[in-house]
Amino acid sequence: MTRWLGVDVGGRRKGFDIAVVDDRRLILLAGGLDVAGVLTCIEAQRPVLVGVDSPRRCAPNGQTARDDERMLARSVCGIRWTPDRATLDTSAYFAWIVHGLELFEAIGARGVEAIEVFPTASWTRWHGPRGHLTRSEWTRSGLAAMRLKDTPALTNQDQRDAIAAAVTARQHARGQTDPIGDIVVPVGRW
Repeated sequence: MTRWLGVDVGGRRKGFDIAVVDDRRLILLAGGLDVAGVLTCIEAQRPVLVGVDSPRRCAPNGQTARDDERMLARSVCGIRWTPDRATLDTSAYFAWIVHGLELFEAIGARGVEAIEVFPTASWTRWHGPRGHLTRSEWTRSGLAAMRLKDTPALTNQDQRDAIAAAVTARQHARGQTDPIGDIVVPVGRW
């Protein structure tokens, strides 16, 4: 059975949330993982592709954002900028990005393919712009429309974003995405 794994990245204290999907169902949903925990899940689940909700690289030295982030903001939806590496080390806010960079490195060292995804862009392409809805209302509605079997009735935002990352990875493996630089975005519904 072919599987795809999605990761929602948090700082060290919060950890990573992961979701594993196949063609029709949610196989695994877990949270509070460290890098080793994610790698253990990857080894056990053997996904063909991993979608990670985190920048895979920093902006060039002296810049406050990456060109692909600027293009995504113009063409799909807003996104928080990823500054250069020197700036990452100046604020605790960026700890989640540093944690994500470490995860990309660890996954790559295992020889597993991983892509950078942005669940807000995925939800926008699948379910339309958020409009007046809260993020929670919007993604809950989007997840329900997805009709992914074995999805729990109650999920939190990090879990929904991990599921979106996994489904985006599935679409990418099927050639149903439009990469904007490093950021992989679905071209349409799942």
